[in-house]
Amino acid sequence: MKTDNVDYVELWRQAMVDHKGNIPNRLKDDAAEEAFWSSRLEGKKQHKPDPYAQLVQKELRSLLNSDDHVLEIGPGWGNYTFAIAEEVRKLTCIDSSKSIIRFLESQANDKGLENMELIHNKWECEKKREKYDVVFGFNCYYRMNDIGETLLKMNEAASRLVIVGMTTGPEKPHYMDLDKLGYKINLRRRDYIHILNALYQLGILANCKIVELKSKKIYSCYEEVIRDNTTKILDEHYSEQEVKTILDKYVVEKEGKFEYEYPFHAALMYWSPKGI
Repeated sequence: MKTDNVDYVELWRQAMVDHKGNIPNRLKDDAAEEAFWSSRLEGKKQHKPDPYAQLVQKELRSLLNSDDHVLEIGPGWGNYTFAIAEEVRKLTCIDSSKSIIRFLESQANDKGLENMELIHNKWECEKKREKYDVVFGFNCYYRMNDIGETLLKMNEAASRLVIVGMTTGPEKPHYMDLDKLGYKINLRRRDYIHILNALYQLGILANCKIVELKSKKIYSCYEEVIRDNTTKILDEHYSEQEVKTILDKYVVEKEGKFEYEYPFHAALMYWSPKGI
């Protein structure tokens, strides 16, 4: 199915480039991606999910059965991995990062989980044709340039359910205010709606559950506020005072620290696998 001759699979591929028209190194270089995850996991001795993940876990658990064999693609440091493993008969995880696989293995051992299998490989390159009850992936699609092939492979590998998850906007509100003022802002180029439209194009009508979330950033000084909240401004020169004035609409000082709380969402798209 197509609408107005828009190829959403190709649109996803085109949106991989950054504002300069280049594909970021992590998206094309396996060594750069491995270095990223190795540095993120350095010193991380214990699994601790991101705060927002618990709300998504609740929605995810409602879709799982205790006798399911689940495949999780690109688990990262395990925002959903161990919550899934505690709910189902077996969990298989596949990830392209050796650092991730080692970390998840150590955490599974610490938690006494014996129903997990870990595979070091890219989902795009995985040749194993085993069927899983449920195939799931969350925020793992950023390096997959052929999103159509990725989704069809997930559909083929599942016997009961496919679940595709992504965090989504809105962007931090101060960036949207700056955008309205004419600033050049590095807004996200790919979002869940691209995947939902690609699924429709592939003949898959997916359910979509939007989960309301909140993020709270706490900074020890105002310089950290500025440093962390100007990274998406693309203008070479901009008014620091104007940026501070807009930021102050959202940043609250409490006991010598600065808090910035803002809403965002997660999208869970899911469907019963079908022949395409």
